[in-house]
Amino acid sequence: MSRIPVPAVEHVSAESQALLAGVRSRLGAVPNMYRIIANSPAALEAFLGFCNALDKGGVDRLTRERVALAVAEANGSDYCLSAQTYRVRKAAILDDAEITANRNGASNDIKADAAVRFAARLARERGQVGEADVEAMKRAGYSDADIVEVIATVAINVFANIINEALKTDIDFPRISARRAA
Repeated sequence: MSRIPVPAVEHVSAESQALLAGVRSRLGAVPNMYRIIANSPAALEAFLGFCNALDKGGVDRLTRERVALAVAEANGSDYCLSAQTYRVRKAAILDDAEITANRNGASNDIKADAAVRFAARLARERGQVGEADVEAMKRAGYSDADIVEVIATVAINVFANIINEALKTDIDFPRISARRAA
């Protein structure tokens, strides 16, 4: 059971309701994580703004989905791992072999592999990566802007992992358990 209430959409502030309407429009539902964050309209606005800004970046959605899986696994976030796995399976954008590779901090796609490895290392090492890690991203074809966006993608996913772990958000997707925590 969640440590703080998971409010019904109609029981959050008008500001949060407006933001959650956008979530419902995009996802077709309002998952518990968004409703937990909606306890603070400022936090919800910040989270959604960060996510929406990354949608406009140069790193493609598929790479960001792969990174999210790797970060959820690295941080041991069952909620995020369950939600992310459900989303990519439902949309049929990643197959089980790729999901497994991502959870292991890798990818079967050559270019994405560099980003996922970099992201998993960022999550595991709390940002303490070396020059070789950055150079591997560049060799794979990522620009400086892309590298910053992968770091930003890790950061927003770490926020989601932390909020769901700290508050023990009720998992509203088929449960997938992390194999290990950082």
